[in-house]
Amino acid sequence: MMNLCNLSQYQLLDYINKVSFAVDDILLFLDSHPDCPEALAYFHEHSKLRKAALKEYARRFGPLTIDTANDTSSSSWEWIYQKWPWEGGGCSCGTMKNDCSIR
Repeated sequence: MMNLCNLSQYQLLDYINKVSFAVDDILLFLDSHPDCPEALAYFHEHSKLRKAALKEYARRFGPLTIDTANDTSSSSWEWIYQKWPWEGGGCSCGTMKNDCSIR
């Protein structure tokens, strides 16, 4: 298994995109081949990799999906204070560049 702790935010997001694509693709295959043991094993393996990567991303940079949001650790909804993956550099307070926050 890849050491996710050594990846940058960009690299980790890229990895999540790739493994998510693999999961989505194998799901389509399983729709027409539900009894294929190799496909099912591939699905389980890549689903596990995806969950681990999403968990690591949430731990380091904030949740990407509702499944990785930890809504019990705080009295407020934390997503609004984090930069979105497509927001680069600048302010770390959660507002968009040039104070054009629509959140």
